[in-house]
Amino acid sequence: MSIWNPPRLLDLVGMSLLRDEALAFAPLEDLPTEFFPSLFMEAFHGRHSETLKAMVQAWPFVRLPLGGLMEMPHVGTLQAVLDGLDVLLAQKDCPRRCKLRVLDLRNTGQDFWSMWSGSNVRVSSSSSMAPVAEDRSRTEQPLAPLEVFIELCLNEGTMDEFFIYLMQWVEKRKVSIHLCCKKLKIVTMSTENIMKVLSMVQLDCIQEVQVNCTWHLSTLAVFAPLLGQMNKVQRLLLSHIHVSALERQEQQHVVQITSQFLRLHHLRDLRMESPSFLQGRLDQMLRCLKTPLENLTITHCLITESDLKHLSQCLNISQLKGLDLSGVTLTDFSPELLEVLLEKVAATLQELDLNLCGIMDCQLEAILPALSHCSQLKTFSICGNLLSMAVMEKLLRHTDGLPSLILELYPAPRESYSSQRILHLGRLAQLQAELIEIMRNLGRPRTIWISSSPCPRWGNEIFCHEKTIIYCCF
Repeated sequence: MSIWNPPRLLDLVGMSLLRDEALAFAPLEDLPTEFFPSLFMEAFHGRHSETLKAMVQAWPFVRLPLGGLMEMPHVGTLQAVLDGLDVLLAQKDCPRRCKLRVLDLRNTGQDFWSMWSGSNVRVSSSSSMAPVAEDRSRTEQPLAPLEVFIELCLNEGTMDEFFIYLMQWVEKRKVSIHLCCKKLKIVTMSTENIMKVLSMVQLDCIQEVQVNCTWHLSTLAVFAPLLGQMNKVQRLLLSHIHVSALERQEQQHVVQITSQFLRLHHLRDLRMESPSFLQGRLDQMLRCLKTPLENLTITHCLITESDLKHLSQCLNISQLKGLDLSGVTLTDFSPELLEVLLEKVAATLQELDLNLCGIMDCQLEAILPALSHCSQLKTFSICGNLLSMAVMEKLLRHTDGLPSLILELYPAPRESYSSQRILHLGRLAQLQAELIEIMRNLGRPRTIWISSSPCPRWGNEIFCHEKTIIYCCF
């Protein structure tokens, strides 16, 4: 026998209001708070524009997490919400019921909507998303600037009607709207359009910046003053900054860029891919760091021995948890410099990547004592370097005492290749057996990856062969 589930009062009220949108305006001031989220969801998915506009004006929560409902952004529903905000912004005093201060267009807030849907969760007045108590001193003042949070990815190839409409709306309301984003990603966009968009953004809200496009050094120098205004930035990624051979103001551009680091008092994670402009000038950037870094990536570029010396002496790297120098050629450098660098970060380092650094046997042997002091190390990758079987055995013995090490990525031993650099799988299998015997004698369970790929985790195009060696003791 089927069980009849009668509609809830919440559902009946919602159906009544949505049936005739003209009825939505009058009762909202007295509608119980717990009715708002479910009714808003029904109005949003049904594209009842007038109801959405009215509900925004009476929204009883500080935040409206609209982005959590937008699997496919729709300009019509956004327009209805923004029209409701326009009514609020035009009023001298905040409405008695409305507490709205933040419109969140990011893909967040799903927990809020599911909590208030009424299907599985019992709403409690102690919820962190409950309406704030009415503050008469605040509601009697003119409406403060309203914050609009977005996920900002500047890519002219994907700028849709939704984004364009929002930017046009914000541009006309700069005084009353603060456009905020936590993460800024630049993929491909003209400098002029980047400047135009960022002129509408509260730059001191940004906590993460990714520049994932090929810029000339002069373009980065133009962008640098804006970066300096992003003084809350914690993570900065710069990739493929191109230096023209004819660039006469190269040194001036470098100064314009590195000097902005003086303003980044919260920077913890600095990642630079192919920063060719830093060759011979790394000390200029290091001197401008204001706080200790937790992660530093400098990859696929040329640096000088002096650069490596300055890096090993920098006070603000002594607390590093992650260090990636992949693709930085260290072949001709004094091995003592890398040894000093590792000793400096030994107490905190958790991840070390030295792929494709041209490290030879003598250099690796020199840093083994320092490496064995990295007691917090969890991941160590040294693929793409030409190392002998004898040195790899020493490496296994020195890293055996590292209690936190769980991921080891090593190159196929030099003896696995012919003189023409062709990998012999049979010879590799024989060497693998020898490595297993070494680990058995050491007596500690561990897993290592042996690979002819320079960086097996990222699927490099010259990947040839990869082997997992697991030794477990029972």
